[in-house]
Formats: sequence, C-alpha cells, structure tokens
Amino acid sequence: MTPNEIIIQQFLETVDNQLRDNDPVETAQTLARLQTEGYGEKESKYLIAQCVAKEVIDVLNSGQPFNEKRYVENLHRLPSEPE
Repeated sequence: MTPNEIIIQQFLETVDNQLRDNDPVETAQTLARLQTEGYGEKESKYLIAQCVAKEVIDVLNSGQPFNEKRYVENLHRLPSEPE
C-alpha cells in the first residue's frame, strides 16, 4: 500500500468512526443525502472523506483545533469540493 493509499484509508476510517458514533450527526445525514442523490455508499464516503482531509489540512496549517462548524458547512456543500 502506498503512503497516499494509507492516508486515504485513515480518512475513510474517520468517516466510518463518525458514522458509528453518530458524531457529528451531519456525517450520517450527508451520507443519506448523497445516496438519495444517486451516489453509491463508497463514493459518498469518499466525498465525506474529502471534508475530513480538508479539515485536517486546515488544522495543520493554522495550528487551531478542529472546527466542527467549518467541517459541517463543507459536508453541506457536497458533492461540491470543500472550501
């Protein structure tokens, strides 16, 4: 497995953990919405993982803690790319 594949798997695991824990609840809502819009489960999770990745990058770049409000706003924008 390449380093990029490992990172992607970690982001997907984060999505699965959020779904399992229902925290934040918007992750499950977004998964359901995307599937209603015609995206498959795997594709929907990859889209959500983009939001996880964006938030991790923002945290690393700013040194600030996880911003749930920003994360949820990006979930609401899907399938458009996170800002």
